[in-house]
Amino acid sequence: MTEYLVYLGYAIAWKIIRILPEKFVYARAAAIGSLLYRRDGKGVQRLRTNYARIRPELNQAQLEALVEAGMQSYLRYWVDTFRSPSWNRERTISTVTIDHEEYLRNPIAEGRGCIVALPHAGNWDHAGSYFCQTGAPLTTVAEHLKPERLFQKFLAYREAIGMEVLDLNSRSIATLSQRLRSGKLVALVADRDLSKNGVDVTFAGFPARMPGGPALLSIQTGAPLITAFVAYSSAGIQITFGPEISVPASGTTAEKAARMTQDVADWFAEHISRETEDWHMLQRIWIDGDFVERVDL
Repeated sequence: MTEYLVYLGYAIAWKIIRILPEKFVYARAAAIGSLLYRRDGKGVQRLRTNYARIRPELNQAQLEALVEAGMQSYLRYWVDTFRSPSWNRERTISTVTIDHEEYLRNPIAEGRGCIVALPHAGNWDHAGSYFCQTGAPLTTVAEHLKPERLFQKFLAYREAIGMEVLDLNSRSIATLSQRLRSGKLVALVADRDLSKNGVDVTFAGFPARMPGGPALLSIQTGAPLITAFVAYSSAGIQITFGPEISVPASGTTAEKAARMTQDVADWFAEHISRETEDWHMLQRIWIDGDFVERVDL
């Protein structure tokens, strides 16, 4: 019954939010984000912990303002998700601005394939839709959600965008490798390890574990690995790409993958610190126990 109610809630939101007036629904989403912040549930508490590590220079009042902005950004993501199936091609494309798009386009044009690693920030579905509609359809993986009907709904949503979505399992790596060897684009959210077999990294100065799949795919296929960060702008989203992460010349495959994953983690930390409110990470990231309580000097 609980799983059915979860599915029903999402299904109703998907229908109602699409038909409500746009300004009204985004304003209500911001208000709900503030309400959730004030209620200070477990997700908000985790967001505060994560933001505190990314932005240690903030005092308590600054941190609280950032957490509230983060919850408003998170609710904006959900409104975008529910409303975007009604967007036309012009709106999807015209609301995207990009820095260093050539880092992605050039290897695709050369037939080398490309792997993009990005964190849970902004609206990466919007970014994926942009590339699918501008000649670079992508393949990605998705965690298998429960209930099953909800997973299938999100699967259909992303496939309608133009993405090929693989279930996160042992067979997905082989399929991703095939796509890359065919010169295709692979995009992987890579700031949180879901496999429990991730690579140990130092993230913003503290131990964390991130998926090694993007680096391993680059080593095995020769496709370049680049990074991306998606932030919200007043008009839509801003995508920033990072340059290719080089495969180390020496070391075992595991050692090479570890060094490349650390490079990814460093790039993520740098860009998350600049647009922190758009990093929608309400789950645990670091593996050294809960962050100690802040002391506001």
